Amino acid sequence: MSPQNLKKNLANWDLVSVNPNDKNWDWKTLFCYWGVNIQSIIGFSLIASLYLIYNLNTFVVFFGTTIGTLLVYFFSNLIGKPSQKNGLPFIVLLRSSLGIKGAKYFGLIRFFVGVFLFGIQTYFLSKALSYLIRIAIFSFDPALLDQQIFLTFLLGMNLIDWFAIVVSIIFQGFLFSAGMNFNKKIIIFSATAVYFGMLFFFLSVLLNDVKFTSKAFLNTLNLSNFLDKNNINPLITVTSTIFAYFSIVILSFGDFSRYVKNTNQLKKGNLSLFLNLIIFSFFSLFIVSGMDAFLKQNPENLSRILTNPTDIIGKLDNLLIIILALIFIIIASVSTNLITNFIPSQYTLINFFPFSLSIKSAGLIITIMGFVIGIFWLTYLSQIGILSFIDTFGAFFGPLFGVMISDFYYIKKNKLNNKDIYSLDKNGVYFYTGGWHIKAVYSIFLGFIFSASTIWNSNLMFLQSLSWIIGAFIAALTYFLLAKE
Repeated sequence: MSPQNLKKNLANWDLVSVNPNDKNWDWKTLFCYWGVNIQSIIGFSLIASLYLIYNLNTFVVFFGTTIGTLLVYFFSNLIGKPSQKNGLPFIVLLRSSLGIKGAKYFGLIRFFVGVFLFGIQTYFLSKALSYLIRIAIFSFDPALLDQQIFLTFLLGMNLIDWFAIVVSIIFQGFLFSAGMNFNKKIIIFSATAVYFGMLFFFLSVLLNDVKFTSKAFLNTLNLSNFLDKNNINPLITVTSTIFAYFSIVILSFGDFSRYVKNTNQLKKGNLSLFLNLIIFSFFSLFIVSGMDAFLKQNPENLSRILTNPTDIIGKLDNLLIIILALIFIIIASVSTNLITNFIPSQYTLINFFPFSLSIKSAGLIITIMGFVIGIFWLTYLSQIGILSFIDTFGAFFGPLFGVMISDFYYIKKNKLNNKDIYSLDKNGVYFYTGGWHIKAVYSIFLGFIFSASTIWNSNLMFLQSLSWIIGAFIAALTYFLLAKE
């Protein structure tokens, strides 16, 4: 390609349409993809808490999670179909709605949110690894942990913690930058391994005392007064909570659906989210209720039920179980970090520097930034309320989704100009006004105002779990009214 043409072309090997031979994802791969999305410490705690902590009717929680999952299924199909059809990541499709420069700069929002969460997740991942290292040292010689070298702290971490976070960040950066075919193997391995791990822990709890644990599980099921009108608000709350949990992955779902063979496999694969939720909910609920029953045989453990896996591990006295649990937590955390944070950040960063970055070089930048965020998380970033700012940036995700869907399905009628989507030519279809589609930008900011108000306005905070949907609806409607002929 000549230098003159290169200046007018935003194509990049990692951003162009997927080779048909590489469209090798089927519904089973998507089953693993959705499995990875729910197989996290947060997912485990969320599901267990909904069923056990808030004294809600079991059917209310089940139907609430089902409705929330149905919304995720519906929106994932909407955003996934254009990428599957054209083989493009979400950030490239965003050019058709926002303009080539609009997508470039608004894409940075997804990048910054992804990188921050990648660094934070890496910090917590490294803590699980540091526990394993401490167990290994203690098993070899308990006195070693009392040495001065392990009692010196920098940024809230000692030598073991520093070693763990360095290994975690390098391991992830190297692993995730090997390409999507390898990432597919990571996703399949992780989902399978974690489910086998949960099956192992389920059987460990069950077979310890079948009658005792089964009774404890059944006692957690609250089936009374399902049709009570007072259950309406809890049903809405559960639905919005489940949707909010998955909402971060919806916008960039096209980064993965572009590799799916056809729309039939896409829809079947997204339906597998329901199956994942049922399997994961059953295992989580049984393990937590069974362990709680055993722990409360000791009067010291009567204060509260433990739904966080790391808290449960802290109460165990079986070293083998503890080690296995930490290994599975590490596997789940790594794959979740890959899907939710790393890959979307790679594509959006490459889109910002399409002439100079590749998957590997973008991965290196994300790894370095994630490391800096990780090491400062405990002592500084977590103390200044950085998560509120991340939530605020995340309030753009719903509006971006709304504009993309309204534009693709209702304004452009499923049509895409594959040539102009890479063109810097001022006469290109997607150049709009200096590279910006002003109507789309206006719609996004209007949707963002409504979405962010649920975060910063104390009177609207009860709607925070619905902020994504609110922003998407407002932006989609506004854009449709402005852009229709």
